[in-house]
Amino acid sequence: MLSSLDVRAFRQYIPPRDTQRSRELANSDAYQWANIRCAEPFMEKWMSTWKELYMEPYRGITTDGKVQPDLFPLAIPGQDRGAPTAAMVDAARRLLSAVSPVQKAILVHPIGAPEWRSWANPEIYIFKHGLRLEEVNENIIMRVYDLMKASLSRSGYAKARGCMKVNAFLGEVVDGTKVLNEHSYNLLLFGTPSLTLPWGWQLYGHHLCINCFVLASQVVISPVFMGAEPNIIDEGPDQGTVLFAEQEALGVSLVRSFDKQLYERVQIYQELSSPPIPSSRFHRADQRHLGGAFHDNRVIPYEGVRCSLFSPSQQEHLRGIIRLTLDYLPPKALSARMEDISTHWDQTYFCWIGGTDPGRPFYYKVHSPVVMIEFDHHTGVFLNNTEPQPFHIHTLVRTPNGNDYGKELLRQFERLHKP
Repeated sequence: MLSSLDVRAFRQYIPPRDTQRSRELANSDAYQWANIRCAEPFMEKWMSTWKELYMEPYRGITTDGKVQPDLFPLAIPGQDRGAPTAAMVDAARRLLSAVSPVQKAILVHPIGAPEWRSWANPEIYIFKHGLRLEEVNENIIMRVYDLMKASLSRSGYAKARGCMKVNAFLGEVVDGTKVLNEHSYNLLLFGTPSLTLPWGWQLYGHHLCINCFVLASQVVISPVFMGAEPNIIDEGPDQGTVLFAEQEALGVSLVRSFDKQLYERVQIYQELSSPPIPSSRFHRADQRHLGGAFHDNRVIPYEGVRCSLFSPSQQEHLRGIIRLTLDYLPPKALSARMEDISTHWDQTYFCWIGGTDPGRPFYYKVHSPVVMIEFDHHTGVFLNNTEPQPFHIHTLVRTPNGNDYGKELLRQFERLHKP
């Protein structure tokens, strides 16, 4: 059961229903809301930036503009890297059998299609690729859920569905259910579901974007964006849902374990606002996130402290944060991913922005050659808090050096099988 303090924390920021923005939201569907928002100067500039980034050839996130090679080898024959491929293929085929020919043409894209890179986490319905769940029948929606279940761990599926349910709860709280609901998400399939050939799927929408690539026993699930505003549901059938609380608590407890000298090195900025954070490190919408939508090629230097300098218990604590963040992966795939991360542990960095006092917002990043994890508390978008609050959370996972969307694995596969 949620405490009254938790309830008040976000409810005091619910905007009045009689403001212009609230009225527009209440009276709009996803298409009308997008038209209103896209006419704003900020959105026009932001979309222009997205377009420029989208048109860049894919390279991958790097620390210096140079992709570090040989980080993501193809599995050798007989090697099990943990993908539940048979179950995924079965679920994808059952989905395909449920859609009409017209829907299939909208749903399915080539494995190398550029639409992989056009996901976005705002509620603004700009990119209309794939099937929108609120526009298809219940049978198709259930089969989409089955594909998610087959591809993700049990806890990962619960977290993803939790993001969707919180989105619906937010819609009820701010009277915007035609824009913010449980099914305001789009699904795409890439390639042909196969036990041996590369294929994948993408689900994207407000506060939930998952990119899943699979090749035989290898699965790459990134970029992944999961978020919530608020991060709790305090009434209704899903009352008691709380998202990201453990990731939040583990981050705080790790930083509190540092001595003063180490804490001062890990804490790269004392406050979340800009300034003191330079404008190059802060964006009005992404805020402190560096790996957000369309930043597939961003140069992101390491920040903070190399994790191998932590005490053994602190290093294990950090591994726990990483494992918890990546627990959307199926169990065997998660174990394989953690092995890859351990291989590059001496090049893994951790940084922190903000404080550690109870209720104080913060940001942290874990960054290595093979993984980048970001956790950030945000200002309000639909709630009207003008300062970051712990009830609005964004999380991101990236695979640097060219393997977001499984692109490096696909490149090697296509080179190996080139006619």
